[in-house]
Amino acid sequence: MVNCSISARSISARTFRNAGFVVALGAVALTGCTQYIKRDEFDATVAELRATDGKLQSQLDALSQKHDALVTQLAGRTRVDTAAHFATNDATLSEQDKPLLDDFARVIRDSHSQAVITVEGFADPSGSATHNRRLGLNRAQSVRDYLVSAGLSDQQVRAVSYGEDKNRQVHKGAVGEAGQANRRVSLVVDYAGPRTDAQQQATASL
Repeated sequence: MVNCSISARSISARTFRNAGFVVALGAVALTGCTQYIKRDEFDATVAELRATDGKLQSQLDALSQKHDALVTQLAGRTRVDTAAHFATNDATLSEQDKPLLDDFARVIRDSHSQAVITVEGFADPSGSATHNRRLGLNRAQSVRDYLVSAGLSDQQVRAVSYGEDKNRQVHKGAVGEAGQANRRVSLVVDYAGPRTDAQQQATASL
């Protein structure tokens, strides 16, 4: 058995890239501060968190193959790029983007019900910076509202806007038809969360 103060230091020393690991492992350390933490319990928790994150990544990779989307892993955050595109100066979600969002919501709802999702909205630079920041937020909120209507909790999905941020433009300075990739929404899984009961039951039945 390891004293809790030692466990806390070893947790912070480990280089976990996934933010979810850091949050969850921090909780493990804090809850153990009034008692000893068993090494096998600690290792089991780490293994479960890694398995959960890996499961989510494989599920989103499957979505990438099914839909015209790109799934990447950046700084421990799983990103689904090109989740939706928009017409110039418009925040209306198109019908062609809904199947991907439906599948994404199903994966999160059924297997990662405690996941934290950030919807990022973007705009091309055809308007003022202030207008484009507001337009990007309207686009993100449009997608957020759709995900909530598809069964996700409104507490786990948040919307942010990067507007016409030059560092986030796919095609620098492009507008109109050439700038379609700049008028988009991306989905970021900030925290995959622990496995849900449905996942555990499915694993137990194997």
